[in-house]
Amino acid sequence: QVQLVESGGGLVQAGGSLRLSCAASGSIFSINFMGWYRQSPGKQRELVARITSGGSTYYADSVKGRFTISRDAKKTVYLQMNSLKPEDTGSYYCNWLMSGTNYWGQGTQVTVSS
Repeated sequence: QVQLVESGGGLVQAGGSLRLSCAASGSIFSINFMGWYRQSPGKQRELVARITSGGSTYYADSVKGRFTISRDAKKTVYLQMNSLKPEDTGSYYCNWLMSGTNYWGQGTQVTVSS
C-alpha cells in the first residue's frame, strides 16, 4: 500500500517562502507523474505543478516564476514556493499517478497573510 505524507505547510506573510515536501512509503514503481494540487476556500481543487518521470514540469499560470517543483531519488517530491501571495492560501495536496492509479496525500495547510 502506497502512502503519501505532506509536510512543510504553515503561516507566512505575503512575500515569504515555504517548502512543501511529499514523502512516499510502500512499493513505488512505474511513476507517471507527481504533482501538487491546491484547494482554496470556496474553490475547486486545482493543479498547481506537476513533474513527470522524465523530469518535464508543468505550472499553473498563477504560480509560474514563483513556484518550483522537484524530486529526489528517495521517493520525495518538493514544492518550493517563493513570493507567496494571499491568494496562494489553501490546502495543498500531493498527488502521484503510478501505473494508472492516483494516490493522494492528506493535505497540508498554507496560509499567507497580507
